[in-house]
Amino acid sequence: MRIKDCKLVDIRRITSESGSLAFIEESRDVPFEIKRVYFLYDVPAGAVRGSHAHKSLSQMFIAASGSFDVHLDDGYNKASYHLNRPFYGLYVPPLLWRTLDNFSSGSVCIVMASDYYEESDYIRDYHEFRHSLAAKT
Repeated sequence: MRIKDCKLVDIRRITSESGSLAFIEESRDVPFEIKRVYFLYDVPAGAVRGSHAHKSLSQMFIAASGSFDVHLDDGYNKASYHLNRPFYGLYVPPLLWRTLDNFSSGSVCIVMASDYYEESDYIRDYHEFRHSLAAKT
């Protein structure tokens, strides 16, 4: 996968005088079957999350509250996204190194994943990640 395979997704929303509602429907708004949803919150100032790649897992990141940055690396190109609106999601396919940082106070990151947690799907060493990419070409 390459950086160009990532995309910002406009999450459908309904706004009225009584507030806003955003909704995500599997296979319509997210290009995978959602098997797991988790939240990152109370991230201390200066903390870094992620710093890994997945062999087959796809993810969608949403800033439900506050903001944070997502840095992506496909082994050749790098890109950064500043997420700060609950109606935008960042789709990240497998085999991209991802690092999250710059969390604002009170931020909440929602992550939707294409599969259940499986430690064997993680690549936690950057050099191993680069080596696995070279082996695929």
